[in-house]
Amino acid sequence: MTSDHAATSMTSDHAVDIDKHVRIYITVFVALMVLTIVTVAVSYLDLSVPVAVTVALLVATVKGSLVACYFMHLIAEKKLIYAVLVVTALFFVALLALPIFTHSNGFWIH
Repeated sequence: MTSDHAATSMTSDHAVDIDKHVRIYITVFVALMVLTIVTVAVSYLDLSVPVAVTVALLVATVKGSLVACYFMHLIAEKKLIYAVLVVTALFFVALLALPIFTHSNGFWIH
């Protein structure tokens, strides 16, 4: 009889844990939908191109972070994963900045 009670308790704890995860996934989904609506709304505003691109990249960064953290389960990873992610992001930014520093007045620096 004790094992039946323990099994029932474990099953109900598992169900509560699943409900918690489903609630988080639904919240993240709603946030992604809201951010998608924000992206579309910003596209209809009369913004200069640099401002529009900046806002779009900011929203895309937030959406990408939500997907990576929750749907790819990176939010529960160890610090080593974050260190590798930061190094990758730094190299990516460096590669994006490379043309800025090697291109001057329309001519390549020799």
